[in-house]
Amino acid sequence: MSGAIRHVTVRGRVQGVGYRAWVEDEAMSRGLDGWVRNRRDGSVEAVFSGAEDVISEMVEACQRGPALARVDAMQADVGYPDLLKLRRAGEQFSVLPTL
Repeated sequence: MSGAIRHVTVRGRVQGVGYRAWVEDEAMSRGLDGWVRNRRDGSVEAVFSGAEDVISEMVEACQRGPALARVDAMQADVGYPDLLKLRRAGEQFSVLPTL
């Protein structure tokens, strides 16, 4: 793991459309560390850690999402190493329970 961490919140039709599984697949295929989860307010929250250029590609992909999703708004902020501690032990990228 090198470089940057981004904390992303995506709003729109992003729950019940396979968004979390899609994020997990996309992040793993790019070699990123982190996690994704639904939030009770209907948004999806994710943390990505890795090379800055790869994270930028991932954030751009999240603006589109999977075929059934509709992204209305997205916020991408600088993330902090403590956020990565939420991953499940031994996992590179985790799908976490709803918060």
